[in-house]
Amino acid sequence: MTDTGKWLIIIGGLIVLIGLLWPWLGKIPWGRLPGDIVIERENARFYFPITTMIIISVVVSIVLALFRR
Repeated sequence: MTDTGKWLIIIGGLIVLIGLLWPWLGKIPWGRLPGDIVIERENARFYFPITTMIIISVVVSIVLALFRR
């Protein structure tokens, strides 16, 4: 099997895993963490989840570092 085939199987498995865990993942307060910027006006809402993006970036970096070994 080629490397591309292996990666497609891994990515597909991760998508299935996320789909199975979705009911529990939805209860995590992503996007409502301290440090996330929310500006609400009468007819507009601006949302910038900076803290959430930093946490996700750190987690993805750690997972990718583990796969490289």
